Amino acid sequence: MLAELSIRNIVLIERLDLRFPKGLTVLTGETGAGKSILLDAFALALGGRGDGALVRHGEAQGQVIAVFDVPAGHPARRLAEAAELDVEGDLILKRVQFADGRTRALVNDQPAGVQTLRAIGAALVEIHGQHADRALVDPASHRAILDGHAGLAAEARAVAEAARRLREARAALTAAESRMDEVRREREFLAHAVEELTALSAEPGEEAALGERRQLMQGAEKVAADLADAAEALAAPVPNLLAALRKLERRSGTAEAILARPVAALDALLVSFDEAEAALAEAVRAAEFDPGDLERTEERLFALRAAARKYACPADELSATRDRFAAQHAAIEAGEEELVGLTRAAAAAEAAYLAAAETLSASRIKAAAKLDRAVAAELQPLKLGRARLTTQVETDRTSRDPAGFDRVEFWVETNPGTRPGPLMKVASGGELSRFILALKVVLADKGSAPTLVFDEVDTGVGGAVSDAIGQRLARLAERVQVMAVTHAPQVAARASSHFLIAKAAAGGRAGRVQTEVSVLEPGSRREEIARMLAGAQVTEEARAAAGRLLEAGQV
Repeated sequence: MLAELSIRNIVLIERLDLRFPKGLTVLTGETGAGKSILLDAFALALGGRGDGALVRHGEAQGQVIAVFDVPAGHPARRLAEAAELDVEGDLILKRVQFADGRTRALVNDQPAGVQTLRAIGAALVEIHGQHADRALVDPASHRAILDGHAGLAAEARAVAEAARRLREARAALTAAESRMDEVRREREFLAHAVEELTALSAEPGEEAALGERRQLMQGAEKVAADLADAAEALAAPVPNLLAALRKLERRSGTAEAILARPVAALDALLVSFDEAEAALAEAVRAAEFDPGDLERTEERLFALRAAARKYACPADELSATRDRFAAQHAAIEAGEEELVGLTRAAAAAEAAYLAAAETLSASRIKAAAKLDRAVAAELQPLKLGRARLTTQVETDRTSRDPAGFDRVEFWVETNPGTRPGPLMKVASGGELSRFILALKVVLADKGSAPTLVFDEVDTGVGGAVSDAIGQRLARLAERVQVMAVTHAPQVAARASSHFLIAKAAAGGRAGRVQTEVSVLEPGSRREEIARMLAGAQVTEEARAAAGRLLEAGQV
C-alpha cells in the first residue's frame, strides 16, 4: 500500500508530506483547489509522462517521492530485482522533474529507467477515472484481467510454456533447413569426389616416390648407350694384354728378377679390367627398363597431381581430403535424418500448443460468462441496470501467441437495443467510471494492485447512486487500499480517512497561492461534508444531514 507521498514544487504545491492509512481515503475540495495536481504528481512518481510545465513557477525543478509498504515476493519487488535494483525495506519511487523538461527516475535511491519505474508503478497502483490513459480501459489488459478473475494462471502458464517450446522447435527446424539448403547443393559434388578419390587410392609419399622413379628411368635411357660403348671399349685391349701376360709369365723362369714387377702389374691391370667390366655390366642391367613402366609411372604421377589441383590440396593429402569429403557426405545424410526428426518435433510441439490453447480458450469462454453475470449484479445499484457489459472472446486458431489464440475485450451496451461496442468508445465519462467500479468490485481480490485510485468516479450521478458508489468503494477498501477524489458527500461519508485540498496564500510574493492538504478530524469532516451538500452557504440543516451521512457511513 501507499504509505507516504512527498511533493516539492509541483505546480501550486510548494511542499506537501502526506501519510496514507489503510482502507478508504477520500480527497475533497472545491473545483480548482488542486486535486488533479495531486493526482498528476502521484502519476509522475509512478512513471507518468514528464512535463516541464509541472514545475512550480520560478523553480528549477520539482520532485515527487512515493513510499510503498509491500510484502516480500510482490510483483513490484520482482520487477525491481529483475532491473538489478536493491529492494530491501520499503519500495521508494522518486521522480525529479526539471523545468527544461528533463526528468530523473530513482527506485530506492538508485537510478532507474522510466520504463522500469512505470512497470513497477503499474504493479503498485491502478488509477481509474474518465480518461483513456487510466487502467482497465486498455484492451491489451483485458485478457490478463479475465485470466486473473477465473484463476487461469496455471493454464496460461501451460500455454506460454507450450508456445516457448513451439517457438524453439520451429527455430531449430528453420536453422536445420537453412543448413541443409546450403549443403544439399554440395551433395552431388561430395559423392563424386569421394568416388573419384577412392578409386585413385592415393597414398602419402607416393608422389615423391613416383617422381624419383620417373627421374631414374629418364636418366637411364640417356646413359644406356654410353655404358654399352664403355663396355665395348673396355673389352677391346683385354685379349692383347692377356696374351702379353702369358708370354711374360713363360719367360719369368729365366729372367724373374726383370719380369716380376711387369707380370704383377699386368695381372693387377687385368683384375681391374674384370672389375670395371662387372661394374659396367651391372650398370647396363640397371639401366635396362620397360618403356611401358615409364609410361605407367608418368600416368600415375600426372593423375595424382591433377587430383591435387582439382581438390586444391597437396598430393600427399588426397587420402585425407577423401576422408573429409566422406565425413561431410555422411553428415548430409545424418542431417536429412535430423531434419525429419525436427519436423516431427515441431509438429508435436504445435499439437501440444493447440491442445493447451484450446483448453485455456474453453475456460476463458466459461469464465467470461460468469464475469458478465457478476458485473451485471453490480450495475443495477449504480444506475446502470439497463446497461450490459459483455466480455468478448474472439478466437483466432491460426495464432500461436504465448497467451493463447484468444483476444479479449470488454464491450458495453448502455441501453437495450443500442449497438454494443468497446468499453472506452461506447460509455460516456460517468458511465465509464461506474463500469470500471463495478468491474473492480468483482475483480479486486483477483490480482488487483495493492492501491486503487478513483478519480471522480461519481461524476454526473445523484444521491442514491453516489451512495451505492460509496458502498462499493468501502467494500473494495476491505481488501485493498482505496483513494477516491470525490465531489459526492455520500462517498466522502463512507471513508475511513478524509483529506481536504484547498488553496491558500503563499508566503513571499503577494498574490501567490499554493495548494495545501489537511487531514480532517470528525468535527471538521462533518463541516466539509455539509459544504459538499449545501454549497458555499453551509446551513444547520446541511450539518445535520452531514451528521446522518457520517453515521450511516460508519455502519
